[in-house]
Amino acid sequence: MRKFGLSTPDRHATRPDSLFSVANTVALLGWGLLLVAPRWRATRRLVLSGALPLLLAVAYALLISSHYLGPHSSEGGFNSLAEVAALFQDPWGLLAGWVHYLCFDMSIGIWESLDARRRGVPHLLLVPCLLLTFLFGPVGLLLYSLLRHFYSPADSASLSTATL
Repeated sequence: MRKFGLSTPDRHATRPDSLFSVANTVALLGWGLLLVAPRWRATRRLVLSGALPLLLAVAYALLISSHYLGPHSSEGGFNSLAEVAALFQDPWGLLAGWVHYLCFDMSIGIWESLDARRRGVPHLLLVPCLLLTFLFGPVGLLLYSLLRHFYSPADSASLSTATL
């Protein structure tokens, strides 16, 4: 509805802020399960199976497709830092970038968790790596990459029971 040249927001329209909250909730659920309950059945089904990152991947695919099919499709690109910055000027593009981070960071956290289990890394040593991966992505991956070299992979007979 327009009055005096001002538009009234549609209460039913999906807003980037709302989807940001949903995506963060999904990610926090996954990270919480990885950190606090790594061996629970729900953790295996929702997180270690890859279900939550795949849900985030679907959200990302929808967000990025709507960008390239929408009114902002000519804005931004990947050929320069200025073009990448232009992608993030649109709240929907910024949301897509954030969901991309959430998806990939959680995927790395899952790999760290499964690899640590296979190698016999104590969970308490894994927790700082997971926290850093959640907060600072590559820093957590770097720390885990250093930690994992102190633990040999389990033999192939115990591998099938150790992965999930």
